[in-house]
Amino acid sequence: MSLGCDLTVLEELTSNAKQIQDDVLTKILKANANTEYLRRFLQGSSDKELFKKNVPVVSYEDLKPYIDRVANGEPSDVISGEPITAFFLSSGTSSGNQKIFPANNIFLENIQIFYTLGSLVMSKHFDGLKQGKVIRFTFIHPISTTPCGLPLAPAVTSFTKSEYYRSLAKNSPSPDQIILCPDTKQSMYCQLLCGLVQRDEVVTVGAVFASVLVQVIHFLENYWKEFASNIRCGHVSEWINDLSCRDSVSTILVEPNPELADLIENECGQKSWQGIVSRLWPKAKCIDAIVTGTMSQYIPALEFYSNNKLPLVSKAYASSEAYFGLNLEPLCKPQHVSYTFLPNMSYFEFIDVDDDGGTAGEIVDLVNVKLGHYYEPLVTNYSGLHRCRVGDVLQVTGFYNMAPQFRFVRRKNTVLSVYVEPTTEDDVLKALARATSVLESSNLMLAGFTCYADISTVPGHYVIYLEFRAKVNKTTSVLPLDNKVLVECCCVMEESLNGAYRLFRSDNEHIGALELRVVQQGTFDSLMEFFVSRGSSVSQYKTPMCLKSAEALKVLEDKVLARFFSDKSPPI
Repeated sequence: MSLGCDLTVLEELTSNAKQIQDDVLTKILKANANTEYLRRFLQGSSDKELFKKNVPVVSYEDLKPYIDRVANGEPSDVISGEPITAFFLSSGTSSGNQKIFPANNIFLENIQIFYTLGSLVMSKHFDGLKQGKVIRFTFIHPISTTPCGLPLAPAVTSFTKSEYYRSLAKNSPSPDQIILCPDTKQSMYCQLLCGLVQRDEVVTVGAVFASVLVQVIHFLENYWKEFASNIRCGHVSEWINDLSCRDSVSTILVEPNPELADLIENECGQKSWQGIVSRLWPKAKCIDAIVTGTMSQYIPALEFYSNNKLPLVSKAYASSEAYFGLNLEPLCKPQHVSYTFLPNMSYFEFIDVDDDGGTAGEIVDLVNVKLGHYYEPLVTNYSGLHRCRVGDVLQVTGFYNMAPQFRFVRRKNTVLSVYVEPTTEDDVLKALARATSVLESSNLMLAGFTCYADISTVPGHYVIYLEFRAKVNKTTSVLPLDNKVLVECCCVMEESLNGAYRLFRSDNEHIGALELRVVQQGTFDSLMEFFVSRGSSVSQYKTPMCLKSAEALKVLEDKVLARFFSDKSPPI
């Protein structure tokens, strides 16, 4: 596909979804039929029906021994007919363990095509994006190598450092050297500084995930006085000692600008940071960050920081296994986002599941999914994954031409359980939304959330960690916590959980009262730093929905300010 494409390419892809999927599978099988892995099932054949009949549905753990063999130095054709050129490192915050996925140049080309089409969709709905500056806070994770010498890094890092990224980054306010700086703190500071200096040209503010953008705003809260000082004198702070960053900033911050410094001090010095994004970047047309799934917990914060003036655009659905689909209606509300699958990215199949995540039916092709049904996607890609479970549950919401559109529902696995109740990610997010509504009339804004199942007590119970920030007088170090309001939060959360939870909670013998533990401001930043110190990437970091690591729990436990319990059993 030509990178000089227009939206007619999207029409062609979605109108010919079946043929394109057939062609993709044919190409993959012809390239991979004689790999060690596929030869066991296909005996060298590239027949599609034989593929569906003989090749098993697998999890990552089933493929890991083959992936590890290539990473340790065996030839690529253990799993891939195309040379493996890199390995992608997953964030590890969804599953609890970092995984490595094989990648090749076809995968990187697909990412480039994916982002090109995404930019075209955005330009269709927002005037002037191509003429303005697009802030997309991106941070590079250090690249390590596998034992065989191939690079190992998160997909965002691998793509950003590749030649395929260059054509997409032309309208960033930050020079490449700043985005490629391996020191996250210096990179974040300089990206913000460049974005502030060019504030009148910025048309989009975003990051890959909502959690990352909220982290950047918290960073701005801590450093706005220093930004104003740098702009006032026309020089970056001395602690920015990465020479590429210093030199790059000097091409943007070319002279003192006391007028801009005064404006930043005036806006950031106000008692409330409501609308701070739209105030600092007045020509911004949207906030671009994924806000579906676990990221939905950050919607109230981003709406507050934009004063509900900027649409929250959840642009794409992607993973380390494959890039899947684009949101073709970027102006829709976050709760209505659906992703249109692109049939040229990989070969997609779907396991019909019930809405609780259990397997309910057959495996179907992309164009044969049914409206309203729930599915778990399977990926067969160009890099050696064949019929690999992704672990997500999606619901079909419609079709764009012949390509289905999916709503992301949740990760497949149960998140919480202390008895036999299967509490899912979706259950937890609904309960959190109810609790957030209770807080609307208060001065508290949710800044961080996670949970865990405490079975050290009898009966076991759910523990919810919450971090709050003040909507007004944000500089106050002590937030007033209203016992009545927070106990009510506990109660409405329990009322929102599934029937099995409420049944076993009703007698107080199988499940104990839900507990909220309020932690100090900045605790969830510390949690992110903990995971980053253990190999996670800042750009791809997602706050874990449920914590299982004792070390991670200790980060939170050391900063607990107060505890609250529900004071009544929820109705069955």
